[in-house]
Amino acid sequence: MQQESLEQRVLRYIKEHRLVSKQPLVVAVSGGQDSVCLLYVLARLQKELALKLHIAHLNHQLRGEESDADARYVSELARKLNLPATIEKRNVKAYRARHRLSLEEAAREVRYTFLAQVAKSIGADRAAVGHTADDHIETILMHLIRGTGTRGLRGLQSSSRWQSKSESLIVVRPLLEVSRQETAEYCRRHKLQPRIDVTNLSLSPLRNRIRLQLLPLLESYNPKVCEALLRTGRIAADDIAFLDRETARIWDKIAQQQDNVVILDKAKFLKLPSTLKRYILLASIEKIVGSIMDIEMHHIEEIMDALTKPAGKSLNLPRGLIFAIEYDKYLISPEPGVLVPLPVLKGEFQLNVHGETAIPGWRIEATILKGKYEGAKPLQNLNFSLSSQGEGDKVSEVGQFYTACLDFDKTGSNITIRSRLTADRFQPLGMSETKKLGEFMIDAKIPRAWRQRVPIVCSPRQILWVVGYRIDDRVKVTDTTQRVLCLTIARQ
Repeated sequence: MQQESLEQRVLRYIKEHRLVSKQPLVVAVSGGQDSVCLLYVLARLQKELALKLHIAHLNHQLRGEESDADARYVSELARKLNLPATIEKRNVKAYRARHRLSLEEAAREVRYTFLAQVAKSIGADRAAVGHTADDHIETILMHLIRGTGTRGLRGLQSSSRWQSKSESLIVVRPLLEVSRQETAEYCRRHKLQPRIDVTNLSLSPLRNRIRLQLLPLLESYNPKVCEALLRTGRIAADDIAFLDRETARIWDKIAQQQDNVVILDKAKFLKLPSTLKRYILLASIEKIVGSIMDIEMHHIEEIMDALTKPAGKSLNLPRGLIFAIEYDKYLISPEPGVLVPLPVLKGEFQLNVHGETAIPGWRIEATILKGKYEGAKPLQNLNFSLSSQGEGDKVSEVGQFYTACLDFDKTGSNITIRSRLTADRFQPLGMSETKKLGEFMIDAKIPRAWRQRVPIVCSPRQILWVVGYRIDDRVKVTDTTQRVLCLTIARQ
């Protein structure tokens, strides 16, 4: 039986994994043997796959004249193959300094941002890169060393999505079942002369140390270690595919996403097996930032260890993420502000009685009602929890609003609204003695991050209303009340 050629194998792999679409395909070409092999193989498959190829080369400006020579080489390849090309320069060192990354990480981010921008400019959604089976093996080992868990043991995938805050790209790897030795042989057979990057011999990057030192050492223990690692990757990929399906199946029961915050139901989440907890946490992070790059399993384990800590605790994670613990939920978000659904309340504001008062983030309406009312207590002392959307909350066209009815003869007309103060005390409705406001907020399970933003309505003598939670018992409406002050406060 005739052995498949490398081009036939790549063709079969592309079809099996549906790596190309009807849109143009960006081909990332560094000038090295793997990317040059990829380019020529895809060029030969253009007709059969109905491909419209576009070469992309980025000069990282890291090797001086050699980098410039690489760019000229790729430009000449594009001319020979009669293919369009985008060849640009980016300052990776400046990006590295600005974002405090390793040189390898900075180069990767800059490179994929460039590929995404090229793809967008030509109406493409994906780029092909020259990763081989050797890259796959090295990635598995690199993830194992860094402790990325089962997910990392998958290594590289036939396709994956790369995403930044502003760019998105499908990355496809047609050579993932081809060895580096085979790409070198392909280049020799077709008399191609790829560029040699001497930095691949440097022992500074972790990947190079794995390639040049660790793998040869492992092969001295097991000559078939590469086969074992590839097998491990396939098993891990199958396990993760199952966990991903299970995570998707239960997601709506456990979690909800609102803009760039994921909210996890605490009670339901804690009942899950540990494995599913980890994968829901990973899925939550992926939904917010687009990838789990920089999120290692020790970060997930830190979250796992914090799950039973008291409400108000939070963890700082890579990519600027925050994991916050509340009384009945967990929150994950890159912006601390979105974890608090209340606007910042700075200063103290005098309320208009009768009338409307507008302050930053809030609108307050005050109405004074006089006379007796028929029926049993027609104006109840309402208190609605800002922390829930349950029965009792009221929602208007502009959002939630909260109403309290107070005895105007006890409150007086000199009424202000502010945030809480350290020494604040009040007498919550139904209690016979005053209580520290801070203790009340803890008992009422108001999340720590919210407490400074809960509006406090006051008179010169006392707190009248902790908005959304409780009025002061001393100003409640009774059967002897002659004038009722109705306060309604709504989000602007």
